[in-house]
Amino acid sequence: MITTENVVAVRNLRKEYGENAALDGVSFDIHRGETFALLGPNGAGKSTAIEILEGYRRRSSGEVSVLGRDPEKGGLDWKARLGIVLQSSGETGAVTVREQLSHFAALYPNPRDVDEVIAAVGLEAKAGSLIRKLSGGQRRRVDVAVGIIGRPELLFLDEPTTGFDPEARRDFWALIRRLQGEGTTILLTTHYLDEAAQLGDRAGVIAKGRMVALAPIDELGGADARVPVVRWLEGAALREERTQRPGELVAALVARLGAEPDGLEVIRPSLEDVYLSLVGREHADDLSPVEVAS
Repeated sequence: MITTENVVAVRNLRKEYGENAALDGVSFDIHRGETFALLGPNGAGKSTAIEILEGYRRRSSGEVSVLGRDPEKGGLDWKARLGIVLQSSGETGAVTVREQLSHFAALYPNPRDVDEVIAAVGLEAKAGSLIRKLSGGQRRRVDVAVGIIGRPELLFLDEPTTGFDPEARRDFWALIRRLQGEGTTILLTTHYLDEAAQLGDRAGVIAKGRMVALAPIDELGGADARVPVVRWLEGAALREERTQRPGELVAALVARLGAEPDGLEVIRPSLEDVYLSLVGREHADDLSPVEVAS
């Protein structure tokens, strides 16, 4: 049974298109105040799941509760409790940043102060500028501002930093951390695994319509997926061994060989390695090439 203790609760969710199942028995919860990263390759079913949670798409079967309501029956009062930042926004026309936010603020019963939101997304200097004249990163900040102007209890972020340069991405992360500090519950979809690692509390990995992993970020894939690999050259042969005690193995190698072997390295599986082991190496091209966060 679904309870109202979680902001989002999903049980055995299915979405079928003819004989094809875009979602095949997906179940997960999102706890109040956490950031949940929904990961998976293109075509895995992430967008379908998100659209069902937002109330834009009907499910074939299963139970879904978002903020205590069935999304298919959520009214305007329920929708006012959500914030949605789509992967791409529509044409804004000839309006300024402040005009855009003032318009959306008027749609909510208890909106944030417009100037406060403009400052929160770092657009004070652009408040009077036409949105169509802003850079891509600045427009994305406007999208986020629109998403949070209504004080959402649950914020959907769909690929929020696509196209950002590394500095803009870190600035955006700082903004999201402020929202986290205020207790906002966030559902994040992203192909940037460093972004999921930086912002996420827990993650679910969907592949071929099924939830293949669900755990805190640093436990995803289980302990076996994170066993370090010690690799070294012995003569002309490249050798490697997985071990929970790499230091002991290195010491044993040095004692046996009389010196540190050539090419010695200890490799600790990254989130990317774990992710690819879950969804298959064929989906490596779905990952976005970004610098590793420090």
